[in-house]
Amino acid sequence: MPPAPLYLRRPGTALLIDFSTGEPALVHFGADLGPELPDLSLLRDPVPHSALDTPVTLGLIPQASSGWRGRPGLRGHRNGGSFSARLRLASAENDQSDPGSAVITQSDPDGCITVRTEVRLSDGGLLQLRHALTNDGPDTYFVEELAAVLPVGRAATEILDLTGRWCRESHPQRLPLHQGTWVRSGRHGRTGHDSSLLLAAGTAGFGYRHGQVWAVHLGWSGNHESFVDTAGDGRTVIGASELLGSAEISLAPGAGYETPWLFAAYSDAGLDGISEAFYAWFRGRPHHPGAASGKPRPVVLNVWEAVYFDHRLPALLDLARTAAALGVERYVLDDGWFRGRRNDTAGLGDWYVDEQLWPDGLTPLVDAVTGHGMEFGLWVEPEMVNEDSDLARAHPDWIAGPAARPAASADGAPGTAGPAGPAGRLPERWRHQQVLDLVNPDAWQYIFDRLDALLRENRISYLKWDQNRDLTEMGHAGRPSVHAQTRAVYRLLDELRRAHPGVEIESCSSGGARVDLGILERTDRVWGSDCNDALERQTIQRWTGMVVPPELVGSHIGPTTSHTTARTHDLSFRAITAMFGHFGLEWDLRQLDPAERDELGRVIALFKQYRGLLHSGTMVRADEPDPALRLHGVVAHDGSEALYALVSVATSFAEVPGRVCLPGLHPEARYRVEAVYPAADDRHAFIQTVPPAWLSAGVEATGRYLAVAGLPMPVLNPEHGVLLAVRRVDHAQASPDGRPVRNS
Repeated sequence: MPPAPLYLRRPGTALLIDFSTGEPALVHFGADLGPELPDLSLLRDPVPHSALDTPVTLGLIPQASSGWRGRPGLRGHRNGGSFSARLRLASAENDQSDPGSAVITQSDPDGCITVRTEVRLSDGGLLQLRHALTNDGPDTYFVEELAAVLPVGRAATEILDLTGRWCRESHPQRLPLHQGTWVRSGRHGRTGHDSSLLLAAGTAGFGYRHGQVWAVHLGWSGNHESFVDTAGDGRTVIGASELLGSAEISLAPGAGYETPWLFAAYSDAGLDGISEAFYAWFRGRPHHPGAASGKPRPVVLNVWEAVYFDHRLPALLDLARTAAALGVERYVLDDGWFRGRRNDTAGLGDWYVDEQLWPDGLTPLVDAVTGHGMEFGLWVEPEMVNEDSDLARAHPDWIAGPAARPAASADGAPGTAGPAGPAGRLPERWRHQQVLDLVNPDAWQYIFDRLDALLRENRISYLKWDQNRDLTEMGHAGRPSVHAQTRAVYRLLDELRRAHPGVEIESCSSGGARVDLGILERTDRVWGSDCNDALERQTIQRWTGMVVPPELVGSHIGPTTSHTTARTHDLSFRAITAMFGHFGLEWDLRQLDPAERDELGRVIALFKQYRGLLHSGTMVRADEPDPALRLHGVVAHDGSEALYALVSVATSFAEVPGRVCLPGLHPEARYRVEAVYPAADDRHAFIQTVPPAWLSAGVEATGRYLAVAGLPMPVLNPEHGVLLAVRRVDHAQASPDGRPVRNS
């Protein structure tokens, strides 16, 4: 007798796998099916004319041996043989300690492989799935691809994914779902600026707040593919896999290969429901920032756009004094502090404090920063090396590339030949740098030792960990090594965190080129983009936030005129944009005039007032009919308060914005809505003769009214915004001036 079907359920979501044919068959992923199931053995598909004589099974690993003619789940071979696996069920076990988890084992005795699949469905509805393949045979088995897939309901007719470039990450694109395969390949050796953080399929016109959506994300920081595949029989799967190089995974007898986790979510209430599942998973982790300590996310000053490579102690001390007076809580010294680093052409790899710049080490600056009550952070880029560096001159064999490279000779000069033959060419330079081969155990140990020493010798609370190039032609000892390099980076981060558990680490990669759940298992935030232009950030942060909650996405107020786009924006627009993230500053604060200093101080205080809400609540986004307007907000889980931003990103087709709805509030509760920033008389933000009366006085209405009828909004100038604070007032006591106050 086959085991009973695997049926994992959480509110609104279910996964159903049938074992009646001897193969784990993917029957359903999507809406909850209720507590009872029919006899699945009676519900197999019919057999059409000119087809296989038995119904085709969509397996947990789709395979040709079961008649599947779409994209296969496993591609591998033994020196060209054993190319078509026939995996069948060996065992299926629920985790007794976790009713949302199961392990399914399949084997192919003839092909001599076993695949073990872990499945987890979190309380918030996020599904995790990964495979582990073991070579049971007497010779080498080469893995070319092992994919994780899930079925998509037939109601889906559209695909949405993300793309981008440097300083323009996470931009959406849509296309119809047709028969065939839509594939997005990432061959950067890192996640990539154009990576699709989210691949979704959904019903026609699905939006933020409506429609059925199936979505996946691969938690991996190396090469990868994501895809939607619709077979000729009408069935559609969505999935992803690591994209492997030629013979990159060759398994000796008894060896194994484990895929990255595939994360998946289903929502019947649009993309916001997908975000809710991801956010709940992130925030449920025991190591999520603040989960154990209760510490809020500190306001950050990064000094890069204030001083760049010009590291002079008096200026840096002045920045520290100014930042502390404004309420900054973390001070980050960026690139330029280590040996030989006067620009970006030299020094990478020489991770020693530059004695010429810092004759007394970093101690004077660290003491000043911490003396002002701020944490001290430091920029590093451990995975890269400049050819103009002491490290590269001493160890040319530590530079990764398509061919093995010789070690230096005894006198320090590079040799002419190594164990693998003559020196080969290097990959093309990128920002004057090459990739350090961390698969080499000596190179890995050197980097670990240097970072460990920096953290032991200085009061460093935070590392901004950068990675500024693609891993083109990535190789170790003449073989492709993106997989091994990615694992080596993970191990480096894991070991440093074990050695220094109190240090937070940011993943930066030329901005947002390494934003994925693999790196976020080991870091405490990501840098969404090198672009601090608030207009660009409105899109970048909105779509990065589809998967990653705001407390993990660094978002800074940049200078009045953007370093990367030369656009000029008012402080209010820059501040409103930065608030919906891990808030900070990247600006030369010494240049502020008194009015800017005063306003910036109020902005930082305002962020701190709402920080707890912004970093714990439910993200909501409105499906605005006017493309010039965007509304997003965060609503407390108990419905007690909310903070919304209405932003004008362009000139509108209408004279007035009309009534804009505020979604996500409790329908029957009564709320007070107030515009808290900028001031109602700000002539830069608003362009109107008479504003809506409530703008200066506030207004009360039910959550249902605000969500359905909405409020008339002020006329905003393009590239400006207004921040709306909402508090529940039913059953609240009155303050001395007669206004309701927040419930305790």
